[in-house]
Amino acid sequence: MSKPLVLYTAATPNGHKVSIMLEELKAAYGDIDYDVEKINLTTNVQKEPWFIAMNPNGRIPVLVDRSNPTAAQPNGFPVFESAAILLYLVQKYDKEGKFKFESGSDEESQMLQWIFFAHGGVGPMQGQSHHFRHYAPEDVPYGKKRYGDEVVRLYGVLDIGLRGRDYLVGPGTGKLSVADVNVMPWVRYHKHAGVETLDTFPNLKAWLDRLLEREAVKVGIAVP
Repeated sequence: MSKPLVLYTAATPNGHKVSIMLEELKAAYGDIDYDVEKINLTTNVQKEPWFIAMNPNGRIPVLVDRSNPTAAQPNGFPVFESAAILLYLVQKYDKEGKFKFESGSDEESQMLQWIFFAHGGVGPMQGQSHHFRHYAPEDVPYGKKRYGDEVVRLYGVLDIGLRGRDYLVGPGTGKLSVADVNVMPWVRYHKHAGVETLDTFPNLKAWLDRLLEREAVKVGIAVP
């Protein structure tokens, strides 16, 4: 029997964001479940018309909420862009606000600031670092240095944000929220971006270790 949600994904940082969030919600509430459709990116399945109908950008991940069919999408409401999916999930399914903050609060604003920082900075810059280091058809030293240096700078920003804190947002030392889930899968791949160790970012390193110890995170990064 089909589950209420279906995640079209692959084993990438952006894909893992959503599977981690789903697993955290599942662990917190127990009544959330989802199907997984693994997308083979090497065959360009994500460029086929059926996929473009869900995400015109032709990228993973895509979440389809079968419990929310519409006239335009009778099989379920599709959501694309990983950060938008995370926000959709907590807005719709995090009824007790365990992974978000009160609407209109300063904490909600801070959460959104870190989400946009990661979505506009860490993901794109680290993605380019991955490309020039591992996938470019020719060696481009400038590209490697340019994006590698930017990843280091962005990690420094996160390290400052985590000074004296367990999580990026929330009173006291903070609480796990979308802000953390949205960027952690990228930081987890720091070696792939040429950052061999996080020793120069002690706050970031402790935060990453803390998150990787969570059972829901372990399950989420094993998807698909």
